[in-house]
Formats: sequence, C-alpha cells, structure tokens
Amino acid sequence: MTSPFRPILALAVLMAAGPVLAAGPALAQVILVQAAKVREHTVASGKQVRLVMVPNLKKDCSLGPQPELKVTGAPKNGATIQRAGKVKTPATYRCPNVEANVQALFYESKAGFTGTDEVTVEIKGTDGTVSTQTIKLTVGGAGTKEGPKDGAKKETTDL
Repeated sequence: MTSPFRPILALAVLMAAGPVLAAGPALAQVILVQAAKVREHTVASGKQVRLVMVPNLKKDCSLGPQPELKVTGAPKNGATIQRAGKVKTPATYRCPNVEANVQALFYESKAGFTGTDEVTVEIKGTDGTVSTQTIKLTVGGAGTKEGPKDGAKKETTDL
C-alpha cells in the first residue's frame, strides 16, 4: 500500500527545486560576466577620445567573431561614436603584430562643455565573456591634456 503523502512529497520537492532548476541558465551567464572596471579619462572640450578598442582575437591569438560593444549608460553631456576597422597589434600586445578586426568606442563632448561626464559600456569578447567598463570623463578647455588618468597609454582618435 502506497502512502497518500508520496504525491504531495514529490510535489513539494519539485516546488522547492524549481527556482534552482530555472536559475541554471542564468547562473551560467553570471559566470561569464566579469567584474565592472572603472577608468578615468581627461579630454578637451569638443575633441574626440577613444575610450575602448577591442580586437577579434581569441586567447590563442587566432581570429574569432567580431566583439560587441553596447553602451548601457550614455553620456549626459556628449555623444559616443562606434567605429569598426582593422589594426595591427603592437609588439607589446599579448598577440604581437597580428592584423585584427576591432570595434572601438569614442566620446566627444558637447561644444563648449566643461565638467564631468560618464559612459558605461558592455563588452562581449570573442570568447563570449561580457565585461562592463565605466569610464569617468573630465572634460576641460581646449588646452586640456588628453589621456587616461589610470596610467594607461595615451589613446588617440585613430583606430
């Protein structure tokens, strides 16, 4: 004779496991998301500065799918411009002297604006990993020295 509580017990187990089972794909996506990175740049008012440039190179230096850039936090006092192109990686890059397709994101402030602005961008690399970068911008007058404040190499508007 079977217990009358067996179907109820089975239902209770399924209800308890439901959120865990449903979260499976979401948990897999969370693993692929890297921690947010915050960087700072200084730019002259009305001038363009390259914020991000991502090549289509895999970790083994072979060519992969085109990386994807998605602005998730648009600037309030300027605009972003996305460009695609080809570049040869520098000798100091992890994959030196390789011609790669790149996606690049540029920022240009409104004419005459000085102050601070901010851009947040999601970057999906060739391996499917998604990272988020928040770039804090200090926009100065025409004589402002351009470049990142975090010690990184000065970037230009060239791809």
